[in-house]
Amino acid sequence: MSLINRLIVLIFFLTTGCSSIPNNTSNSCSIFSERYLWYKHTKKVEKKWGTPIYIQLAIIKMESDFDWLAKPARQKIFKVIPYKRPSSSFGYSQAVKGTWEQYKKETGNKLATRARFKDSVDFIGWYTNKTESILKVSKKDAFKQYLAYHEGWGNYKYYKKNKKVIGLAKKVEIQSNIYKKQLFECKKSLNKNKYIIF
Repeated sequence: MSLINRLIVLIFFLTTGCSSIPNNTSNSCSIFSERYLWYKHTKKVEKKWGTPIYIQLAIIKMESDFDWLAKPARQKIFKVIPYKRPSSSFGYSQAVKGTWEQYKKETGNKLATRARFKDSVDFIGWYTNKTESILKVSKKDAFKQYLAYHEGWGNYKYYKKNKKVIGLAKKVEIQSNIYKKQLFECKKSLNKNKYIIF
């Protein structure tokens, strides 16, 4: 195999292996069996910010379903003509540009990108940590944390008027509990040393 062919294979492996959507995004053990480095990243965030792994995953599941290139659907004029997107949300965490820039500034993570899982979960850790500080919402409270994540710190107090977001937050809470139970079953296996060769 020539050097050029080897490089093509390596690039293909890196792009598909690091950015494709896991086969079963509803199962945390399945996700981490495919993406062991993701477990390392979420575990690091849990240690750094105190945000449980299962809540990190539940937020990403709701926001992008683990699609690294996820964007809000375009609005349509007369229900046919594609128009602008309703927000600048992008990537795993669906963070908007302004909040992402605030995150980079406050954490010093200047090279962070919304399309990278490692940065996205760190953003969620930073955001939920600030939510606990600003709104006194526990980082283990998936329901209220998601309300603040979706609505923003300023609009959080009005969430009771928004039935749609309450419904989404309930789904996040249910999914986080599912992830939590699944992780209980496979955490010992995940915590064993693994060697990853690129």
